[in-house]
Amino acid sequence: MLSKGNTLDGMGKVAWMLIATPFTTVQSWWRKTFSAPTTDETTTLYRAWRNRFLWQRLRLWLWLALICLLSFTLRDIYGFLFSLKELESLPEILRTQRLVINIAMLMSILICFALHKTKLGRNRPDLLFLGSSWAISLASQLFATLRGFALPDAIGWSLLFLSQAILMPVCWVVHLLSQVGVLVYYFAVNTVLGLKTPVPEHPEIYSVTFLLYIFWFCAICDIGVYLYDRLQRSEFYARQELEFAYQKLKVAETKYRSIFENAVEGIFQSSPDGRYITANPALASIYGYSLAEEVTANSTDIQQLYVDPNRRAEFVRLMEKYGSISEFESQIYRRDGSIVWISEKAYAVRDERGKLLYYEGLIEDITQRKQTEEELRVFFHAVSHDLRNPVMGTLMVLRNLLARPEENISISRSILERMIQSSDRQLNLINSLMEAHISEVQGVVLQHQPVQLLTVIEAAIADLEPLLEQNQAKLTNLVSADLPLVNADPTQLWRVFSNLIVNALKHNPPGLLLTINAIRENEMIYCTVSDNGVGISQQQSDRLFDLYFRGVNIRNSVSLGLGLYLSKQIINAHGGEIGVNSALDAGAIFWFTLPISNPFTG
Repeated sequence: MLSKGNTLDGMGKVAWMLIATPFTTVQSWWRKTFSAPTTDETTTLYRAWRNRFLWQRLRLWLWLALICLLSFTLRDIYGFLFSLKELESLPEILRTQRLVINIAMLMSILICFALHKTKLGRNRPDLLFLGSSWAISLASQLFATLRGFALPDAIGWSLLFLSQAILMPVCWVVHLLSQVGVLVYYFAVNTVLGLKTPVPEHPEIYSVTFLLYIFWFCAICDIGVYLYDRLQRSEFYARQELEFAYQKLKVAETKYRSIFENAVEGIFQSSPDGRYITANPALASIYGYSLAEEVTANSTDIQQLYVDPNRRAEFVRLMEKYGSISEFESQIYRRDGSIVWISEKAYAVRDERGKLLYYEGLIEDITQRKQTEEELRVFFHAVSHDLRNPVMGTLMVLRNLLARPEENISISRSILERMIQSSDRQLNLINSLMEAHISEVQGVVLQHQPVQLLTVIEAAIADLEPLLEQNQAKLTNLVSADLPLVNADPTQLWRVFSNLIVNALKHNPPGLLLTINAIRENEMIYCTVSDNGVGISQQQSDRLFDLYFRGVNIRNSVSLGLGLYLSKQIINAHGGEIGVNSALDAGAIFWFTLPISNPFTG
């Protein structure tokens, strides 16, 4: 059973909840509606816009106030010259001094016009707003105070506050200050001085009706200004966000446009009837055009671009069947009539109802890859020919020997020499292939050390002496022992000199004159291996150091063209360069550079 105290406590809590709920609701609404804007909301951009708006509208309001006062001044002048019945009810002092008050207010407005054009007026329109408002509203109050009476100018205040709220509906705090300023002056000064109104029937400075009217009139004006200002602020931020989103969209468009324009692959959109809708510069380059617009303008029938006219139909068939294709390889005609290989990757773009709109995808020029595949095919053919034939020759010799009926077979020295030579050639070819593969995958591995170039060259010449004699070649070594040491791998460097000498012997007839020389150029050693042979054409010189390239003048077919390629890999790994200077029937000069060894780093 509950006690009486508990019952009273419970009733008190219920009563408090009934009182607190509406109060909390009103407090929350007040904070939400009339709280000061946060720092994020009142940005510098909005304040600048609001000041500019206030400054522009303030000029319009000053013109309206000037015209309004002129109209009342004309009325007073007319009433002074000709009696107006409506003015007869005014106190004597107001009838006689009203013109003076209007002239004073006109002068204050003209002063505000002058300030409006100054830097202060542009930078602080809120101060000019307060100044102009008080100059008009307080002019009559000061005049009345000096004359010893109170002037409750309800009509003047109403026109002033209402015109400001309508024409300048921003900065509600400034509106409130302008209202509070004149009302504080009216009630405070007149109360302190004990002044009365000049109306005998109502001498008091305020009444309940007057207070309610002034309060609600000012409150309605301020609320209207606040709500309009809040609406403008929301719209401003919405416009800013929209502008920011537009800028982001523009940046994204620029980024993707840059990707589209600078992509290595050709990007396209083509219609179902076989026209290019869009194309990027890479696609234009593939087709031999300088501008992407030329592709869409000239490629009215994509089918005609294919070397095989049935490829477009196959493209459409695969797209209808799978919705996308990948690595669709074809040969196409370029603008100049040349033929290149392309690989297409595309998919069909459809609307929400499944209707085909266009094809979109990438085109890659794979001509170089096709050429590489062809070279690889040639390489395998060379391997099968150059390795298979010697093995077959050796097998034939061995099988012929094995077919003899006698138990012990005697072999002549010439046959053994042929078998050894064949095996050596096979071993050399296999070693070259392995070295080229390792060089391609892992790079050339070097054991750097200070090397005397003359020692390496003499070792290479000594090893090749039998080959030089066999080819009746004469080699002259002009390398000096006084050259600085080079920072190199002596074994790999020996291979470079050997490859260059052997290459010269293989590509020239017997009786070749060879010269090896080396000089210092700055911090590098410039080495040359020159001959007086048949020379090399410019076309061959451009590809001489490529993988598996073989010259047309080679006299010994058991070769895969790896020597010069490996020499280039070795020299590049040393940090040098290699090349050839030659012309047909003018001999050849192979040259390369090597860095000089640093004695402090070894």
